[in-house]
Amino acid sequence: MKSELLDRSRSTLVLIDFQERLFPNVYEYQRVLKRINLLLSAAKLLQVPMVLTEQYPRGLGSTIEEIRKELPEVQPLEKMSFSCVAMPGFTDRIFSLMRDQIVLTGIETHICVAQTALDLAARGENVFVVADATSSRRPLDSQMALRRLERNGLTITTAEAVVFEWLRRAGTEEFKALQPMLKALE
Repeated sequence: MKSELLDRSRSTLVLIDFQERLFPNVYEYQRVLKRINLLLSAAKLLQVPMVLTEQYPRGLGSTIEEIRKELPEVQPLEKMSFSCVAMPGFTDRIFSLMRDQIVLTGIETHICVAQTALDLAARGENVFVVADATSSRRPLDSQMALRRLERNGLTITTAEAVVFEWLRRAGTEEFKALQPMLKALE
């Protein structure tokens, strides 16, 4: 994989399985939610398209309200496979957006996020995994998954880094609009 900066005109933000019955049980879910809110706000403001998935919603519930209220126009893709790539319609939706940078967030890091990231990378896609916008029920599972992904050549980044790369410069109206959320991360 080549190393490069994220570009808002080339990025797609993917939110994997932030669901009602699972999300409150993941490690540091409040931290993750703060980062997701920042990424959602930035993506909306900067017109970065988003894709939302739900793993077995009958059992794990719908996407959490904090995300759904921000994305009423985005229809979640339901899946039974752990990798989003194996789900009918996912790659069609991703590739129809005509963007070559896939920014992944989600739960659980070591299951659905890792399998999706590895499958996308195996297809030659440019994948960025947002470490502080992913989590698992146990911290070690998340840590090991991120290390594995990095060893496999995927780019591991943070929510703040993603937003600053999408922004590129200070002083813009977009930067000023996101600045309070960026400061709140401290």
